[in-house]
Amino acid sequence: MEKEIEALLNNQTWEMVDLPPGKRPIGCKWVFKVKLKADGTLERCKARLVAQGYTQKFGIDFEETFSPVVKMATVRCIIALAASRKWVIFQLDVNNAFLHGDLHE
Repeated sequence: MEKEIEALLNNQTWEMVDLPPGKRPIGCKWVFKVKLKADGTLERCKARLVAQGYTQKFGIDFEETFSPVVKMATVRCIIALAASRKWVIFQLDVNNAFLHGDLHE
């Protein structure tokens, strides 16, 4: 969990602000998962901070949603393209990914 908190702070993911009058904060919680190797031994422990979005109301707390998760159809398409053109494919695990653009909302 320390690595995840450090990454959030290093990437300046948030800043502390005062809550507007009459608004309630959206809660969050840590979700922990133990990743095991194929032989059943411990590979690593993962932690993720998630917002309790079920308390949000469309048009009040948010306008749209975004999930940076790739669809399996896209993965299959890329693999097929690479196979047909004899490209080499590399796989990597990204611990933290943040868009470094400014939001104007």
